[in-house]
Amino acid sequence: MHQIGFDNDLYLQIQSEHIRERIARFGGKLYLEFGGKLFDDYHAARVLPGFEPDSKVRMLFQLREQAEIVIVINAADIEKNKVRGDLGITYDLDALRMIDAFRDFNLYVGSVVITQYVGQLAAERFKARLETLGIKAYLHYPIAGYPSDISQIVSEDGYGKNDYIETERPLVVVTAPGPGSGKISVCMSQLYHDHTRGLQSGFAKFETFPVWNLPLDHPVNIAYEAATADLNDKNMIDSFHLDAYGITAVNYNRDMDVFPVLATIFGRIWGQCPYKSPTDMGVNMIGKCIKDDEIVSEAAKQEVIRRYYAAMCAAQKGLGEKGPIFKIELLMNRVGVTTADRPVVAAALERAERSGQPSAAIQMPDGTLVSGRMSPLLGAPAATLLNALKYLAGLDDAVLLISPMVLEPVQRLKEAHLESSSKRLHTEETLIALSICAVTDPLARVALEQLPKLAGCEVHSTVILSQADEGVFRKLGMNLTCEPKYLTHKLYQ
Repeated sequence: MHQIGFDNDLYLQIQSEHIRERIARFGGKLYLEFGGKLFDDYHAARVLPGFEPDSKVRMLFQLREQAEIVIVINAADIEKNKVRGDLGITYDLDALRMIDAFRDFNLYVGSVVITQYVGQLAAERFKARLETLGIKAYLHYPIAGYPSDISQIVSEDGYGKNDYIETERPLVVVTAPGPGSGKISVCMSQLYHDHTRGLQSGFAKFETFPVWNLPLDHPVNIAYEAATADLNDKNMIDSFHLDAYGITAVNYNRDMDVFPVLATIFGRIWGQCPYKSPTDMGVNMIGKCIKDDEIVSEAAKQEVIRRYYAAMCAAQKGLGEKGPIFKIELLMNRVGVTTADRPVVAAALERAERSGQPSAAIQMPDGTLVSGRMSPLLGAPAATLLNALKYLAGLDDAVLLISPMVLEPVQRLKEAHLESSSKRLHTEETLIALSICAVTDPLARVALEQLPKLAGCEVHSTVILSQADEGVFRKLGMNLTCEPKYLTHKLYQ
């Protein structure tokens, strides 16, 4: 069974209370920079078993009468069609997805800010699209001498030339589709503009990781370094916090590097900085909600291994460098794991060696390993998924879940009319075919009913999967890794 090591209900309670306290501290107006993912935080869910992927937005829902959302997106990311790796969509489309998701939670989205704007045509088109959709859009510009020339930054030619974001509520949550958006700069710009207007406001950071009150070498914090290996983030002891309070706290290099600048900017705006350290700026209570450190530590170690495979596949696809691979190898040594500590890897490789075909394996909630191989009818991930459903339903492996009367017409359609290079069914097609059979076949129906039990299960494939197959495993809440090699030697995959 999947074990729980994190108290999600406690987290929702104390995190919202802590944010309310911070709002009151600054006289009723707080700009809260949200690092990481507000929605679909599957990294946090994997390393903190019991954490729900939408916990942070559910926490904001408790503050919905006070909160409004500002989404920040870098104009350069719009121009180059930067893609969010876990969802496979561009940042501008993800901004629209985020707005819809916030609205589904009855959270108010006030506006979108396009940063680093220098006349990019794609950014202009996106701004026009937002305004057509009835969404307020603002522009922020590069500042000469940033981040070292404080006099220039805190002036009419610096923050002063940015659009002022009109906000209505006491808690302004500043978030983004991904890193490098300029969220902190947006918050600082707002503090500057508020000050010039005689308005009182404050700033705080919500960074889920690293967890400030866990040790530097705790697997949860190591897993964060692995997740951001491509950004070259590094966890560090917050020397400012240690000097000020004599308390050891963990932060990371980017916050450590920028804190002296932020402290000086605060001083220019307010006369003094309200914080003595980067950790002071944070409102993260996640470390106080871990109820079983052993469970959480083991889950985090597994995440480091997953990140290793992800980095190798990214390099194989030409979407990443080899540097992150080497860094994660070192992190694996620090937490004492190898790929052999991921049981589905050996199971998938053994099935591939035995069958001579690409294969996959899934670890069931009870620890049992179920595998499958590619056949003329099904791809390896589809075959493995069916085998897993049979196991969960208590069905014999020889049971035929998909009728040939359903399977054969789909294959003919793919081959004759859809110009598919293979008539094998991928995972989504297989599940659709299974759902059709479930209308008349009780065994297919009981197998289909097992799908929710796959959430949290581990999967490994001996080849890199298509985006379609990856997407199915992601939607089912399964944790996929792949060997860094393709099924074929074709250049276009």
